[in-house]
Amino acid sequence: MKKAAVLLSGCGNMDGSEIHETVSAVTALDLSGWKIVYTAPDVQQTKAVSYITGSPISSRNALEEAARIARGNIEPLDPAIIDRVHAVVIPGGLGAALTLCDFAEKGAECSAHPGVLEFLQKAHREGKPIAAMCIAPALVARCIPGATVTIGTDRITASKIEKMGCRHKECRTEDALVDNLNRIITTPAYMTAAGPGEVFKGALKMVEELNRMVSED
Repeated sequence: MKKAAVLLSGCGNMDGSEIHETVSAVTALDLSGWKIVYTAPDVQQTKAVSYITGSPISSRNALEEAARIARGNIEPLDPAIIDRVHAVVIPGGLGAALTLCDFAEKGAECSAHPGVLEFLQKAHREGKPIAAMCIAPALVARCIPGATVTIGTDRITASKIEKMGCRHKECRTEDALVDNLNRIITTPAYMTAAGPGEVFKGALKMVEELNRMVSED
């Protein structure tokens, strides 16, 4: 059975993994016969907010928070997971750009969390496809030099990705952009989506392309 590592950063769009995007991704994977291996770094989130007021609150642990989405079936981030899976999928949400890397704060000068960098670069070295949604392609761009990705149509964010030495292409919400050379698939999700239905359509296309890429191995 095909297995995908779903890399999370918490629970919620403002400081962790975007829940609609995560559910769309794992549902699309499940419908295509993939087994999900949830993982997240065992670190404190860079930012934690109240989802009622938007105000900062006490820090949350990314792994503990991500476990909510995974229904408790989650593993601490470890490069060894790559040996057991066929692909990596990264939903968006600000946690991808705050905790997995600091793109939200530093833009083109950002750095990836060391464990995340090692995890994604190992996947890339071993030819395991990486699929990313929403703002998560900025993380991929930081970790995979020369990658071609999309975050939709936001030229300001796209220009920061290009300053990192990667290429950005615009993409419709319900579509996915494929970088066959680097084995990367990205979709805009809530960077452009008006609602969860559009997010799910993009996730379906992302997984369709992921299936094609894996089947060609």
